[in-house]
Amino acid sequence: MFTDVLVIGAGQAGLSAAYHLQRRGFVPLARAGEAERTFIVVDRNPAPGGAWQHRWDSLTMSTVNGIFDLPGMKLEQPDPRERSNVAVPAYFARFEEEFDLRVARPVAVSRVTRKSLEPAFAPEGRLHAELDDATSITADFIINATGTWDRPYWPAYPGQKTFAGTQLHTHDYVRAEDFAGKRVVVVGAGVSATQLLNEISRVTDTFWVSRREPVWEELGADRLARGVEQVAERTRKGLPPGSVVRATGMGRQPWVIEAEKRGVLVWHPMFASIEPTGVRMPGGSFEPADVILWATGYRPALRHLAPLGLRTAAGGYRVAASRSLDEPRLFLIGYGPSQSTVGANRAGREAVVALTRTRLG
Repeated sequence: MFTDVLVIGAGQAGLSAAYHLQRRGFVPLARAGEAERTFIVVDRNPAPGGAWQHRWDSLTMSTVNGIFDLPGMKLEQPDPRERSNVAVPAYFARFEEEFDLRVARPVAVSRVTRKSLEPAFAPEGRLHAELDDATSITADFIINATGTWDRPYWPAYPGQKTFAGTQLHTHDYVRAEDFAGKRVVVVGAGVSATQLLNEISRVTDTFWVSRREPVWEELGADRLARGVEQVAERTRKGLPPGSVVRATGMGRQPWVIEAEKRGVLVWHPMFASIEPTGVRMPGGSFEPADVILWATGYRPALRHLAPLGLRTAAGGYRVAASRSLDEPRLFLIGYGPSQSTVGANRAGREAVVALTRTRLG
């Protein structure tokens, strides 16, 4: 199967790219006629919604850390009490239907390689995506929008495999009530860690640890812009991008203030090791635990791009303005500085403008 542009992933970034492709005359492959420029969006999820469909049930529209409208369709103000894993997927589904995007799902890309063909505008050849169902798609350009949800990050600590209780990542968290009556060690200092600390501490005893003590910041537009540029500079150099939140700092969000008022926002340094019934602290003291919740973030889901050989020795991809500096037919959106919903929207447009200029130039 051939298409001009393959978009991998139908979250915020992928849908933004699809919208802008249509605006510039590309047509979804499933409804294209002869001689039309085409694109196809593939998504490994069984339904619309990207990572939002997998968020925990208690994350409501009043507690999400910001959602930005998709281009061309406003998100009507939902009930603040509505679950985000219901409201946002429904919005994404309406968007796909409104613009007749014909997203192919569930379709997973297993690997991307180079194919030696020579159209006039891409003398290096085309890119070839092999799918899990043994079929393939060849494209002049690939816009990769796979996000991070499929790669939860689990740090390694001595004794981790000996723990007799439950260990889980925020990726697998559902509800606080599951831990009632159990002592929960919450690991991490980001948005998810503080949200879940506030939530779980309402039903049981919690103990909060992280590698660095949070420094609470006033998050104005200037700080956000500096943080985004810091992440952008890392991606230009091929360094692992890190998170925009880490670069900008943590603000005293409502759930942080709430946990502080209830006396549960008590930070401790990271434990030194894990034992069968708890964790051993750096000073030698022991903290019992029934559950360890790793709110330790995610890494970009880019393993399918490994055959292209673009990963640097430092572990990142060299990207500027959403385009790979080492493979100009590849765009990475929702990566590095475009991790946020507003950043993903802009990156989708940026990628489409750049590839259109390349193709027509």
